[in-house]
Amino acid sequence: MFLFAVDWRQPARGGSGVTARMAAVVALAAAGTMVQAQSETELRVYAAGSLRVALTEVAQAFERVEPGVRVRFTFGASGLLKDRIAGGERADVFASANMEHPQALASVGQAGAVRRFARNAMCALVAPSIDVTAETLVERLLDPAIKVGTSTPKADPSGDYAWMVFERIEQQGRRGAFQQLADKALQLTGGPNSPPPGRNVYGELVAQGRADVFLTYCTNATVARVEQPSLRTVAVPPAINVSADYGVAPLQGARPQAQRFVEFLLGPNAQAIFERNGFAPA
Repeated sequence: MFLFAVDWRQPARGGSGVTARMAAVVALAAAGTMVQAQSETELRVYAAGSLRVALTEVAQAFERVEPGVRVRFTFGASGLLKDRIAGGERADVFASANMEHPQALASVGQAGAVRRFARNAMCALVAPSIDVTAETLVERLLDPAIKVGTSTPKADPSGDYAWMVFERIEQQGRRGAFQQLADKALQLTGGPNSPPPGRNVYGELVAQGRADVFLTYCTNATVARVEQPSLRTVAVPPAINVSADYGVAPLQGARPQAQRFVEFLLGPNAQAIFERNGFAPA
């Protein structure tokens, strides 16, 4: 905090005393604000939307051990964020819902070493009127009457993981299943024209009837059910499920605090926060 003493008793020479004194106060206050801003470092982190809740809590813990650092997030689909960074947007850290996107930046010198810091899995978020269990999930996904929602492949890793589930269904002996599911899947999130990040849209989309079954991260499904208690979460059987590996890397030209933030994500405090939010350990 900055305190300034201004003598209000003496009028300023050559003009209105009140105006001059007010100008002096404004100038001093502006100077104080500038000094305060210069003493605070802003760490810019681009991160997958599925990390919003957990990573916000992690950032608060990081700021407590890094006085003067403030973490500023840009959340979105990892593929779209990768394209923005590749196109010249400046950030210090990229936390992706897969390893491939930060590795793509690292391969062209735009990012440092990529570290896995969390894992996720796929679940099915199901409308209350739909009769489905883990044992009948494949049959229901293939049912032409069932609307299957996913995120957008390539733009959002959640969509890529959903397509991997489709591939594994075919590998389990369902000939033609991959193409059938890829053709019918409604790519409702994670694309350039999808609902903006900032809230959990999966539960809302299912509650609105846009999808009967939505394949998404288990962490997303958990948050969606808090907002839409009538929905159900059905486990994707292990034989067709995938491990979603989350990767993080400091970016080219990043502030020194970027590497410390990456290391913090791998430490026990952050890992405990991720676990509380449904992520598996790195």
